[in-house]
Amino acid sequence: MDAIAALCKRRGFIFQSSEIYGGINGFWDYGPLGVELRRNIKEAWWRDIVRDREDVVGVDCSIIMNPKVWEASGHTGGFTDPMATCKKCRKHFRADQLDESAAGVCPECGGELTAPRQFNLMFKTFVGAMEDSSSVAYLRPETAQGIFANYKNVLDSYRVKLPFGIAQVGRSFRNEINPRNYTFRSREFEQMELEFFCRPDEADEWYGVWRDARYNWYVNLGLQSSRLRLRDHEADELAHYARACADVEYEFPFGVSELEGIANRTDFDLKQHQEFSGKDMRYFDDQTRERFVPYVIEPSGGVDRAALAFICEAYTEDEVPDDKGVPQSRTLMRLHPRLAPFKVAVFPLVRKDGMPEAALAIHQQCKKAGLNSFYDEKSAIGRRYRRQDEAGTPFCITVDGQTVQDQTVTIRDRDTLVQERIPADKVAECVQARMTSG
Repeated sequence: MDAIAALCKRRGFIFQSSEIYGGINGFWDYGPLGVELRRNIKEAWWRDIVRDREDVVGVDCSIIMNPKVWEASGHTGGFTDPMATCKKCRKHFRADQLDESAAGVCPECGGELTAPRQFNLMFKTFVGAMEDSSSVAYLRPETAQGIFANYKNVLDSYRVKLPFGIAQVGRSFRNEINPRNYTFRSREFEQMELEFFCRPDEADEWYGVWRDARYNWYVNLGLQSSRLRLRDHEADELAHYARACADVEYEFPFGVSELEGIANRTDFDLKQHQEFSGKDMRYFDDQTRERFVPYVIEPSGGVDRAALAFICEAYTEDEVPDDKGVPQSRTLMRLHPRLAPFKVAVFPLVRKDGMPEAALAIHQQCKKAGLNSFYDEKSAIGRRYRRQDEAGTPFCITVDGQTVQDQTVTIRDRDTLVQERIPADKVAECVQARMTSG
C-alpha cells in the first residue's frame, strides 16, 4: 500500500487534502490523473446504468435538505457508531473495531479507554443568519434519500412506468470516528447510487438481476483477479428493513472490504417518507387499477473505493529489457482503457526534422476524435514511455524518421510492449478499435 500511495502522489493521482498545512484527516484531493480516473469511473457507471438503458433516469439532488428527511430515514436518531476515547492521549476509536484481546486499552498509547458511547456520524451545519435549533441542517450522509424525496416528482413529471430506476452520482459526508486505509474510509466521498422501483412480487427477481449485473461491472472493467468476490449477507447482518443484501468485496492490501452493496430495501423508505411528509407515495398501475408502494432494489457503490480498487488491481511491477537487452525494473498501471486517464500519448522521437509538427497533428487528431491524448517531447523516449506506463496510458505513438518517408508511426502497447507500424492518419481509429477489443 505504501508503494501504491507513493506512486499516486508522484504521478498526480491522489494528494492529501491541505497538505501544505499538515493535512486534515479523512479528506483527500485528486490530482490531474486522479480526477480523470474518477471521471472515467463515473462516466462508465452513468453510461452503463442510465444512458444504455431505457428504464433508468437521473437526478442531481442538493447536499443539504430539509432536516425532516433525516428524521424520516432514521439518520437523526439512529445513524451512529460506538465511540471510545483514550483517557490519556484523547484519541477516538470505533469501539466495535478494537481488538478484543486488548479490550479497554488504547491501541496507540496503551492508556485506559472510556466506555463506548454512541456518536452520530452526520455533519451538522446551520442554514441562515442565526445559529440556533431552528436553523440546524445536515450535510447528507448518503445520496439515496434525495432520490426517495424526489420519487413523486420524477413519477409525475417524466411519466415513467414500473419497473424503473432513478440514479444519482454525488458527494456525501460522514463524520467518521477514525478514518483509515488511505482513501477507503473518508469523511467526504462520492457515491454512485441507483434506486430501482418495482412491484413487490417482482422484487426478488430484480434483486438477483442487479446483484449479478453489478458484480460483473467490476469484472468487465478489470477487477478479474481472485481478490474480487460477491458475498451474500447472513440473516443476522441484514438491516431491519432489508429483505436481502449482497456486497461486492475486494481484497485490498489492508484487507477485504466492501466496494458496493446491493440491497432489497422493500418499501421501507417510501413508506417512511409517506408517513413523515403526509404525501401519498403509492404508485397507480394503469393495467391492474391498483395502488401500492413499490419495493426498491438499491445498488450503492463508492467512486473513491472503486478508484482505489482499480488502482490497487492495476499496480504492477515487472522487468523489461532495455536497448541492450539488460533487464530493467518497471512500474506500470494496467488500467482498463475505459478508465485510463489518458488513452494515448504521442511523442516525436526527436525535436527536429518536422517530427514535433507531425506528432502534434496526430495529437490533435486524437483529441478531435474524443480521445484524451497526452503530448510529450521532453527527455529520452524510454523515460517518456516509463512515465506513461505509470500513468496507465494504454497506447503510445512515436513519430520517427520513417514517418516522413512512408507516413507511418509506431504504436506501443503498455502491457505487452509490442510495437507495430500503423498509418499516421489512422491513429485515432486504431486506438479506438484496440480500446474496444481490450
